[in-house]
Amino acid sequence: MPQRVLIAGCGDVGSALGVLLAEQGLTVWGIRRDITKLPAAIQGISADLGDKDTLSNLPEIDVLIYCAAASGRTEEAYQRAYVDGVKHVVAALPKPPKTLLFTSSTSVYGQADSTTVDEQSPAEPRTATGKIMRTAEQQVQALGGTAVRFSGIYGPGRGFLLERVKQGISAPLEPVSFTNRIHRDDCAGVLAHLVKLATQGERLAPVYLASDDQPAPLAEVMDWLADELNVTITERSMSRGTGSKRCNNGFLRASGYQFIYPSYREGYRALLAAAPPA
Repeated sequence: MPQRVLIAGCGDVGSALGVLLAEQGLTVWGIRRDITKLPAAIQGISADLGDKDTLSNLPEIDVLIYCAAASGRTEEAYQRAYVDGVKHVVAALPKPPKTLLFTSSTSVYGQADSTTVDEQSPAEPRTATGKIMRTAEQQVQALGGTAVRFSGIYGPGRGFLLERVKQGISAPLEPVSFTNRIHRDDCAGVLAHLVKLATQGERLAPVYLASDDQPAPLAEVMDWLADELNVTITERSMSRGTGSKRCNNGFLRASGYQFIYPSYREGYRALLAAAPPA
């Protein structure tokens, strides 16, 4: 019997994931407010994850992937999206899923001294929103689920760095501030990989750190983009409030995942090839 999957919060990453899973023969439902934006391969369920009264008649499923995005950077938005939303969906299901995946963030790490972090590193966030995300992780893990900590997601429609570079802006060379990145397609790929492991009977770990192979100074990434775009950097004023750390993806790699875009170079080159600068 094909596995039945519900993607709660079926936006950019969730939609890409749903298409992958459907191509593998799984039956996929996706929850979002506007289901007209869903790919044809995903059966739409119109609901608001933060409003439990909108969640009714959910299908019986094997796998729940909670892939929501907060509507803003406020504590209230994070609480609604990441803590309350999980409670609402799990409570509304006819029976508990066999597998629960929750898309988290490397914001749960408070390290800011360019140290290397992995799944065993202390997750002691400094920001209020990071603390809420950590609470959401713990809630999922208490249910037997798995948190997948994504680093900075880039890809189609996520061109913030590109736009800054096009304006001639890059990050300061000193102090060095490391950035960790993962392409949208690898986000979907990682989640599909973990679903496959689970459906094959493998016990998933409580947490996976999902970031590409190459943490890099932010200035290096932006200067490289400037070279690719043939842009002259005239200003170094990029500020970051997320500290500086280097994410080690060795545990995810050891589980068998192979990155589509192992570093920012391959990922951004693919983006530029798909939509070359004017």
